[in-house]
Amino acid sequence: MTSSASPLSQQDKERYNIINKENIEFIMERNNSINRWVIADMIRRTSYHFPDKDALVFNDIIRTYSKLENECNQVANALADLGVKKYDRVAILAHNTHHHVLTWMGSAKTGAIYLAVNYLLGGDDIAYCINHSESKVFIIEDSLYPQVKDVLDKMPSVQTLIWSSQGEGKDPAQNFLDFDDWYTSYPTTAPDVKLRIEDPVQMTYTSGTESLPKGVIISNQSLIAEYMGCLIDGRYDSSDININALPIYHCAQRDVFMNPIFWIGGTNIFMGPDIGLILKNIATYKATMFFAPPTVWIGMLRHPDLDKYDLSSLVKCYYGASIMPKEILRELLEKFPNAGVYNYYGQTELAPYHTILKAEDAMEKIGSAGMGGLHMESRIEDNDSQAITDIDVPGEICGRGPHVMTMYFKDPDKTEEAMKGGWFHSGDLGVLDNDRYITVVDRKKDMIKTGGENVASREVEEAIYLHPDVEEVAVVGISHPKWVEAVAAVIKLKAGKAVAEEEMIAHCKANLSSFKIPKKIIFVDELPKTPTGKILKRDIRETYKEIF
Repeated sequence: MTSSASPLSQQDKERYNIINKENIEFIMERNNSINRWVIADMIRRTSYHFPDKDALVFNDIIRTYSKLENECNQVANALADLGVKKYDRVAILAHNTHHHVLTWMGSAKTGAIYLAVNYLLGGDDIAYCINHSESKVFIIEDSLYPQVKDVLDKMPSVQTLIWSSQGEGKDPAQNFLDFDDWYTSYPTTAPDVKLRIEDPVQMTYTSGTESLPKGVIISNQSLIAEYMGCLIDGRYDSSDININALPIYHCAQRDVFMNPIFWIGGTNIFMGPDIGLILKNIATYKATMFFAPPTVWIGMLRHPDLDKYDLSSLVKCYYGASIMPKEILRELLEKFPNAGVYNYYGQTELAPYHTILKAEDAMEKIGSAGMGGLHMESRIEDNDSQAITDIDVPGEICGRGPHVMTMYFKDPDKTEEAMKGGWFHSGDLGVLDNDRYITVVDRKKDMIKTGGENVASREVEEAIYLHPDVEEVAVVGISHPKWVEAVAAVIKLKAGKAVAEEEMIAHCKANLSSFKIPKKIIFVDELPKTPTGKILKRDIRETYKEIF
């Protein structure tokens, strides 16, 4: 990726004697080793230290770091031959596959911006992301092709379609290049592209729960700072074997776990979110670390195969994406007594790691999200954007530091709104304790206003989790003719258990103030969730909007 420079003139040599903006920019442009410390270097630098070590395992595909680096360069050269240039967008719709990793790293090496599309979206929503981003190349896994086949003609920016057969092994559809046939003939040397740490390298669309999805642009600099924070705060090392079961299209799995493990020289195992297979793979590969939201950890603790496998290699347990019920955390610590349990909290706009509760605090500060990470500052703000320093006074959780996004693509107003005063505003409500640790109280939109009183849905959920027969619960506010909003609890019970609504109400009365007691208890077989395990409260509100 380096390029040869022409000989310096005497005038240019004199620039080295003067320190000013113009001269420093000139010198940095001349010296590629100064202005490049970027994501594109990651696999190559790790390959220097661990060339023959397994970097990636996906089904029967195993790649050492040196082999993976060569393949990423081939993909980068293949993209360049398609006309992909610096800052062009390359989109992929795929599960956790070898091709997905190659697309990410290959895009970075060309200076393109990688966009992983949420594979749970419908066709029109996917088309929106492709069109809004103006993606030039679109890579589609065969098993996900049915979701987009009817909207491909609605994506005018796409010049090349590439078929990834690593889902079901199907042959390419018409007008597609086959991924393996496409890239394997290209050279394994890195393309000649000048890259800077400030360059954008990644784009992620937010869920769009309240408006159209926003395209979050993240730079090399933000990701590198975030990776370093994860490595140190999460205590990763080159001996780690990481199970990637949550989708890597999502920044949590990709940028808090997969990529930092590539950076430090560990091994990444790729799979889908099947809980029985997760347990099996932890034992098979002697995995040392695993990340999942609370709903997946609950599923693992309840799975009939839990005691079938030797899981003693697992010494680092991570959770995030939503709040871990206190009773579940206690059970997790009992099941894995030799493991450290860490809670990551963050937002897409912060690359996404914001705060961490480390293993030594897991029991003492159950329910807390900890403090800002290595490179981050966190604070609680009131409605006037002033810092709240008193304990237990709720306000909006805000963060600043090098992890912060570059912008929302094509949306300067929302960018300015989110970054008011130089702090990213998360939309989450939190409180401080005496040690300045943050506890997330709720999403702003999840604070229930019933009969003029504020009720945090999390507090009601924690009380319901105290019932021994409850596996999962989501508490929401539903429109009510008398109370304006009424507290409603949607509950999944443990297998084989049966609880009457009256019994659950009595349990809540014993643990909550009267105005916080649910007006309605709804028992369900499953709660709606995202691929990362977040419970979809907006879907629950919509489903039960007329229950009162």
